[in-house]
Amino acid sequence: MVLKALILEDEERNRNMLGALLADHFPQLDVVASVDSVEAAFIAINAHQPDVVFMDIELKGETSFDLLDRLGKVSFEIIFTTGYDSYMLRAIKLSAIDYLLKPINLLELRTAIEKAEQKRNQLIMNKNLEILMSNFRNNFQEHQIAISSSDGFVFVKVSNIIYLESEGAYTYFFLKHNEKIITSKNIKEYEELLADHQFFRVHKSYIINMAEIIKYVRGEGGYVLMSNNVSIDVSRRRKEEFLKLLHKA
Repeated sequence: MVLKALILEDEERNRNMLGALLADHFPQLDVVASVDSVEAAFIAINAHQPDVVFMDIELKGETSFDLLDRLGKVSFEIIFTTGYDSYMLRAIKLSAIDYLLKPINLLELRTAIEKAEQKRNQLIMNKNLEILMSNFRNNFQEHQIAISSSDGFVFVKVSNIIYLESEGAYTYFFLKHNEKIITSKNIKEYEELLADHQFFRVHKSYIINMAEIIKYVRGEGGYVLMSNNVSIDVSRRRKEEFLKLLHKA
């Protein structure tokens, strides 16, 4: 099945390079429009009704979020593209929407397109976008994270997470009110994602919310007592960095 694709990129060179990659390697995609502004993208999306849109984040004097505000609900998969890590990219990571860093790598592009082909779920994409726009507008306390589950995503306020525990290939999220979520993603994927939200990996198997610590008990590495009365060991290797963060909190 051929999918209609649209490219939104304000730099002509990048626009042409992505178009060439898609033409040379992805016959299942038909690029119906390649545009350089929010206004042109808005018109092209309404005219062509694409299945997948490649969106540059930073445009000249605008962002792709301006386009999303105008569109409201979407009926296509989104793959963001950007030239650098930014606050907006971190919001995108939390919302579990695909993104590509420029210069675009062919293998990463292939993976993103395969995921878009498999998903094509309007309800999930709109919920992910709702989380993204909320994270972009609100402060850290109100940010939410999309946690991958067996049948989609579970959306959780970051401040409700007490700690994460790794068990083999799985990661468990322990939340307030005795809730627990399991995901097949490795705990390493969440370490960087949550670092800006006062989370710290105190042990190879645990990432904790620093705001949910009740007390720290000294020892070789020591341990922390969390707000749900669970004790978690701090590894010797991470003790010094943990104590520095603890004093800053």
